[in-house]
Amino acid sequence: MGTLYLVATPIGNLEDISARALRILNQVGIIAAEDTRRTGKLLKHFNIQTKLTSYHEYNKISKIDTILETLCETDVALVSDAGTPVLNDPGFNLVRAVLDAGYEVSPIPGPSAPVSALVASGIPCDSYLYLGYLPRKANDRQLLLEEVGDITHTLIFLETPKRILSSLNAMLAVMGDRNIAIAREMTKMHEEIYRGTIAGAIQHFSTKTPRGEFTIILAGNDASPLIWSADQVEAELINQIGKGEPAAAIAKQVAGVSGWSRRDVYDLLNSLI
Repeated sequence: MGTLYLVATPIGNLEDISARALRILNQVGIIAAEDTRRTGKLLKHFNIQTKLTSYHEYNKISKIDTILETLCETDVALVSDAGTPVLNDPGFNLVRAVLDAGYEVSPIPGPSAPVSALVASGIPCDSYLYLGYLPRKANDRQLLLEEVGDITHTLIFLETPKRILSSLNAMLAVMGDRNIAIAREMTKMHEEIYRGTIAGAIQHFSTKTPRGEFTIILAGNDASPLIWSADQVEAELINQIGKGEPAAAIAKQVAGVSGWSRRDVYDLLNSLI
């Protein structure tokens, strides 16, 4: 009886594929791919001649029987567009069917966008909740954020360039300002990881056109207030100075949102004036 291998593939940099993944892709009888064109380019790069078949959201049910029949004769590898299959793609249905039919399922570990972003975020990663893409509809998105708003675990979301700003604004409105890390183009030439607050991220991505798929790492709910870094306080002070506000009013306002004492804010303000 054949084995279904869940093979992780690069999320950007082709050097991230493992030697074991290449061996499995070479030796299986067929590769079930979410996007055969994209996987075809990967196979061509590594000179792998294994036959491809499609397995995606729109044929995931009809293809299961075909793949089960194939497993009677040979091993099958499942790959996603990029990263680890089954996470946020239709692979779960196939894995469940293969297990129910009595076949083996074996993971071939490798790249994963959520895990890569998490460990580089600077936000606690000892406990976390992965939630995939946020709902497209504003009401559904708000309901989800309200549901997880009190969770103390770090939260992981995926988001598209078109919806990143609306999602960040929803997070700020529902959860208040929190520490956040937002990764895009990971392992690629233009890799970027923003680290700061939700409010800062809104400002950051409002000044540049969002590109690439985004992985959002959001700090969990903490009973203690969010304390701004010195750089964040200084940036806000400079912003308020530019508006011509009196020093006392600036110190009071910034202390109220930053978690700093008014005296410490005032001392930093004096150094900037």
